[in-house]
Amino acid sequence: MKRFHVHLHVDDLNRSIGFYSQLFAAQPARVESDYAKWMLEDPPVSFAISTRGSKPGIDHLGIQTDDAEELAMLKTRAEAADMALLDEGTTTCCYARSEKHWITDPQGVAWEHFHTLGNIPVFNEAVPTTGTVTACCAAAPRSKSCC
Repeated sequence: MKRFHVHLHVDDLNRSIGFYSQLFAAQPARVESDYAKWMLEDPPVSFAISTRGSKPGIDHLGIQTDDAEELAMLKTRAEAADMALLDEGTTTCCYARSEKHWITDPQGVAWEHFHTLGNIPVFNEAVPTTGTVTACCAAAPRSKSCC
């Protein structure tokens, strides 16, 4: 089964957890000091919030798959959309090890397709080279002719 994915940046994690827990009538499946995620069944949505990012609002949209075959099908569709695809392969982000790729729609909205392989105890395992902590979520360039 595929599940629609939404990731928002929020200013106040605890206040947002309270709000979304009431809105969804469910507690998050995972809570960290800077992150929370709900795995909703009705409707099937993977909904995540974090305090990482430059400003509050939608960070990216996506589709989370249950298996590698579904992910491969989504990659084929993304490639057919004739936009640049960023294939991260196996990577870590958002307290999980995942297989993923990114595509950006014509409006500049980042879309992530991913299959979670397992949980990890940190937001990501990459060590920042700039000395600042940034979100690991990254989008592909807007078109194949870009960059």
